[in-house]
Amino acid sequence: MKEVKISINNQEVVVPQGTTILEAARKIGINIPTLCYHPDQAIKANCRVCVVEVKGSRKLAASCSTPVWDGMEVVTTSKKVLDAQKGVIELLIASHNQDCLNCQRNGTCELQNLAERFNITKTDMDLDILDIPIDDTNPAIVRDPSKCVKCNRCVEACRNTQGVDILTYSHRSDEYIISTPYNLPLNSTLCTYCGQCSAVCPVGAIVERDDTDKVFDVIADEKKHVIVQVAPAIRVSIGDAFGLSEGEIVTGQMVNALKQLGFDKVFDTNFTADLTIIEEGNELIHRLKNGGTLPMITSCSPGWINYIEGKYDHLLDHLSTCKSPQQMFGALSKSYYAEKTGIDPKNIVTVSVMPCTAKKYEAQRPEFNTEGVRDVDIVLTTRELAKMIKMSGLDFKALPETEFDSPFGIGTGAAVIFGATGGVMEAALRTVYEVVVGKEMPSLDFEPARGLKGIKEAEVDLNGTKIKVAVAHSLSNAKKVMDMIDKGECPYTFIEVMACPGGCIGGGGQPITTTLAAKAKRIESTYKIDKEKLPYRKSHENPAINHLYDEYLKEPLGHKSHELLHTHYHPRNKKVADIKLK
Repeated sequence: MKEVKISINNQEVVVPQGTTILEAARKIGINIPTLCYHPDQAIKANCRVCVVEVKGSRKLAASCSTPVWDGMEVVTTSKKVLDAQKGVIELLIASHNQDCLNCQRNGTCELQNLAERFNITKTDMDLDILDIPIDDTNPAIVRDPSKCVKCNRCVEACRNTQGVDILTYSHRSDEYIISTPYNLPLNSTLCTYCGQCSAVCPVGAIVERDDTDKVFDVIADEKKHVIVQVAPAIRVSIGDAFGLSEGEIVTGQMVNALKQLGFDKVFDTNFTADLTIIEEGNELIHRLKNGGTLPMITSCSPGWINYIEGKYDHLLDHLSTCKSPQQMFGALSKSYYAEKTGIDPKNIVTVSVMPCTAKKYEAQRPEFNTEGVRDVDIVLTTRELAKMIKMSGLDFKALPETEFDSPFGIGTGAAVIFGATGGVMEAALRTVYEVVVGKEMPSLDFEPARGLKGIKEAEVDLNGTKIKVAVAHSLSNAKKVMDMIDKGECPYTFIEVMACPGGCIGGGGQPITTTLAAKAKRIESTYKIDKEKLPYRKSHENPAINHLYDEYLKEPLGHKSHELLHTHYHPRNKKVADIKLK
């Protein structure tokens, strides 16, 4: 590729042709301010915070969208530039609800950071804040239009990344707003609650519902036995919130922090991820042998479940009947665990820490209760747990490592890789192959399922029966696979779908600094745990799972398993029949 030489603030830099001014500046340590820009999204250039001077041009140029040319001379620090940038920020602040102390993004807000950078402590401009009520009609996502800076990041995530198209824009000029179709509340649309919008919002206009106070309250209640489960992806992502390197493995510190927060027991969702593989693997084998509905599709991702229930409800029989690991854990916590400890299930409070905002919605589904007692009581995102740790004054980096508690503290490498796209497929094949063929897979590292390609596929030989498998992550890619099934053109037998880009490591509840680069590092760490940190790499080798079957469940797909670990999904209630997901 041809390279060009340019000058930025009298510093020469050589970059590939087609590089933007913003990218070139960052290469030499010049941080041009941005707001609508996101490294993983298309260029929008609508906020104009990133303007710079280009010699020979009468107008200031948006650095995020202006490509460099050979001999270009750029100035980012002139009074003209700084005044323009400051003026744009003041205009944004004038139309922004400034109740910062009551905002979930206080301290992590990009607009707040820009105000600090430009020393804006007050503005003489008249406030012009949108008078649109907060939408808190669902258990997962809260929208506050009064804080919206119209950057369009959320629209890009919803429309292009996920292909759901629930968030859109309407009107023009000063009446321009981000909204839903017909300004409906989210619970009256086919929103999947995946939270990708909240993960890219630069301010507090879209956030997860904050349940941290609920958790502090139940921990303080001496009548309650409060247990917590932690999803596989949290251990390679929560460190980001404390300034650790992206993808750093912090399992032991995380467990220590949870114990110091006051939970009575700290358990690992990896345990029920292994349990999911045993049930789901046997379900696949049963369908293959008995002419069941194929392809079978995984059911671990609640955002994906919401999507298929709303868009492809006529294909629901393709879903595995297995509950997600979160909900399997919840069911066992109110049955098996309650019996083993002699604690009334009504006094057990089961808390989940998940990378996903849709898990909040999943936990409140009416299907998920045991004898009238809700299986999972409260769901926290990674961001919420980080918030609780900071509130408690714990020095996360300095915490010594601590082990999970028994009996739900043992997990395998197969369970850990649930956090990465392709992980459920790989974990399932490790067990299914060994059950059907009678020997271990030639390699436990199933490379075709790995990586960030949108749709991955492979062929597996199960003792002479060759099956094709596929992995899709993000709902826009799930749509492509579902359309193949819908048209009768699908060659696959088993399909993994994860709603979020990258899988759970890129969930909508992960630290807001999450980018594709961060996801790649988290995936790398996930496979490192699988290969180097744990004694077992296959779910059926988990001794605690085998003991659970011997003592309680008896057999996969048995009566007790169906009662506690399986479910059926249903078409979503389409309150507005003419709204279709695209």
